[in-house]
Amino acid sequence: MAANNSNPHLGLALIYLIFLFSITKSISGLEPQPAPPTVWEILPKYGLPSGLLPSTVTDYVLHDDGRFIVMLDSPCYIQFEYLVYYEKTITGKLGYGSITDLKGIQVKRFFLWLDVDEITVDLPPSDSIYFQVGFVNKKLDVDQFKTVHSCRDGVTGSCEYSWKSLLQLPMPTNEIQMLITE
Repeated sequence: MAANNSNPHLGLALIYLIFLFSITKSISGLEPQPAPPTVWEILPKYGLPSGLLPSTVTDYVLHDDGRFIVMLDSPCYIQFEYLVYYEKTITGKLGYGSITDLKGIQVKRFFLWLDVDEITVDLPPSDSIYFQVGFVNKKLDVDQFKTVHSCRDGVTGSCEYSWKSLLQLPMPTNEIQMLITE
């Protein structure tokens, strides 16, 4: 007859190894995941300067089709070559070298606040960036958008009324006159 040579310690060792393996696997699942890229890191991946958005971005969502939502701490202003107003929520569609269907950014020209509809850069990159405001396409030096700028809360005057809202009637004549004199 064959002797039963099973070793009880071998079985316990095997159970112990399985237990250790399962613990290390569950611990490795607890390792911190790398932080998602910031919105300022994403813009250059699309050929755009990182300074298009202010430093007060609190969160963003970027969909696979390029649609995005950017949330700011609060609405604010940045002085570039022109004064720019950022609403609390900015939306659009990100493509390589462009942002289309843009909502939430306005630029002050004379006494009017105009909606920026689209932003594009030359491909291959050059020293220029283009802002589509209605049917006007304004070419600016891209260098002023290469660094992320801090916002300020207010300016003299208000951009509460864009050119679109000025055209919506009825607006009392005295309010229009106040906007013109600001």
